[in-house]
Amino acid sequence: MSFRILSDLLGLRGSLEICTLRSEALASGVLGDPIERFFGVYLPPEYDPYGSQRYAIIYYLHGHGSSLLKGLSADPWERNLVQQADAAMLAGSLPPAILVFIDGATRLGGSQYVDSLQNGDVARHVAMEIVDEVDRRYRSIHRPSARGIVGKSSGGFGALHIAAHFPGRFSALASIAGDAYFRLTMPMLFPAAQRALERYGGDPAAFTEEFHRASSRRDEDYSALFILACAAAYSPRSQRAFDVEFPFDLRSGEIKDEVFARWLAFDPVEYDAENREILAQLSLCYLDAGRRDEYGLDIAARTLAHRLRESGVRVRSEEFPGGHRNTTERSIGAFTALLEVLDR
Repeated sequence: MSFRILSDLLGLRGSLEICTLRSEALASGVLGDPIERFFGVYLPPEYDPYGSQRYAIIYYLHGHGSSLLKGLSADPWERNLVQQADAAMLAGSLPPAILVFIDGATRLGGSQYVDSLQNGDVARHVAMEIVDEVDRRYRSIHRPSARGIVGKSSGGFGALHIAAHFPGRFSALASIAGDAYFRLTMPMLFPAAQRALERYGGDPAAFTEEFHRASSRRDEDYSALFILACAAAYSPRSQRAFDVEFPFDLRSGEIKDEVFARWLAFDPVEYDAENREILAQLSLCYLDAGRRDEYGLDIAARTLAHRLRESGVRVRSEEFPGGHRNTTERSIGAFTALLEVLDR
């Protein structure tokens, strides 16, 4: 199939290419997720593969429960993120750039984009493998100063985590309602997750199998899948599939402080001096959240902005009168903010 067919179906003036990469970094994962991964590359309308022009590049990480395919889905009345970015570049409100859309989908709905015993080295896959492959294939500017990373929800957490743990790969980041301030935001999901897992005798493998098989699911099942994905990322016990520790007792629901402490070590609000120093080297850390975020991630973003500013990080924070969902247009604002500071 021609690359142009997909672009035409979406009504793009630029072009969208779907690439594959066989990942060595993901090979150690034990949950059965594929190591042959797709990613989408949007090229601006004037892009010439044989020309001299090179472009700044932004990597986009979707949230838990999403995928590359879901993000590219077309709607008769609403434009997806690629369509909105294409329109903004045509209008001149978004500078021309290459946009890379990562497929972070897993059997558990996502990996939080961290390296773990259960999921494999997901952060390295993004920061090293995909970045190097894109620079090899496309006319990007091969400098960190022209490279940014953006994410929504779990993807926002991923953008922060990757930027803080892979210094010298990106020079700006944006987190839109990104997971943070775990002391506040995570425990509110624990009761529903515990109830769902209790129905399966606390067996995460049995729960996951039924989750994928079921034709309908309870709200608490989605909370449980997210918490299970976090446990696989933050508190794996071994490389045996589903051998993870939960931050609460699976029978009583009582919080396990020693396990929750492992989760807090990943929380951007709790970053140590070394990680904050790495973020302080960035040209911009853009934080955005809806004032009525259902998961309290507006408070998380506000708290994180305060903590990072205390450490000398260049933070730009915004809030809008909305919630956690239906915020695709906020990513365009994040792209614009990053392209103001990236080399072009």
